[in-house]
Amino acid sequence: MSHQSSPVSQSSPLRTILLQHKMSFTAARSQVFAVLANNEPLTMPELAERCVMSIDRASVYRTIALFEKLGIVQRLQIGWKYKIELSDAFQAHHHHLTCLGCGSVTTLPEDIDIEAQLAKLASQYGYSALDHQLEIKGYCPKCEAEKKQ
Repeated sequence: MSHQSSPVSQSSPLRTILLQHKMSFTAARSQVFAVLANNEPLTMPELAERCVMSIDRASVYRTIALFEKLGIVQRLQIGWKYKIELSDAFQAHHHHLTCLGCGSVTTLPEDIDIEAQLAKLASQYGYSALDHQLEIKGYCPKCEAEKKQ
């Protein structure tokens, strides 16, 4: 995926959410959003590195903290580390395969059968499911082959 990112337009859903919460639509927030929209899930250091030309590291971290609070981004836990991606409000719902060796994340498209099973499971316990994340952890083909050597 691309490492270059264009700022978000003034009429974007990001701008709408920020204004609903009485937050400013700033160039820094626009740039962080654009980087996330144009890349696979990123660690905080990766995100900061990709924004470094236009935004200082502290602003990237503050922006992500705000975005988490507002539900704009979500964390993918990978052991004791995590990666950041846009929430389902900004991209199609999906699941992940995460490699425990190299940390790569593969996005899986939404599967209607899995979604129905998860809703059924929640319902069996009396839950009205609003959201979920499904992550399968294991080893990618490359790391699996290296383990066998």
